[in-house]
Amino acid sequence: MRYLALFCGVLALSACASPLPSPDPSQAWVELRSNAGTLLMADRLNGQRLNDGRYFQVPAGAHELQARFQFEVGGGVGLDGISEPRQVTCEIRVRHDNFVAGQHYRLEARPMQMKAQAWLYDAQRNVLARGKMLRCGTF
Repeated sequence: MRYLALFCGVLALSACASPLPSPDPSQAWVELRSNAGTLLMADRLNGQRLNDGRYFQVPAGAHELQARFQFEVGGGVGLDGISEPRQVTCEIRVRHDNFVAGQHYRLEARPMQMKAQAWLYDAQRNVLARGKMLRCGTF
């Protein structure tokens, strides 16, 4: 479990090392946002795995976005004292039928106990879609 957290941390740091590409004006840009201490990464676009998990860039029209959201859940009190915090990973799917080329969108996620919540916003902060949790766990 610790190796997964370490791998994700290294992946996140290596992603930060290279600059984001310039948004293509012929496509819609979806930035990812989560709270400090959490990690939200793009995973799949229309079922196809992405090479860069820092953003989605999609042509106009309907698309399905899938992201991974990781966060820690505080340890409780066990038989032998306080247990370690656990790393939870949630797979989130968001569908939106009307992405517009040249527009900027934001996918935000927040932890909620052992699950998560996610929303897709347009540039004016209007909620366009709510994320569906496909699964959450310590995998």
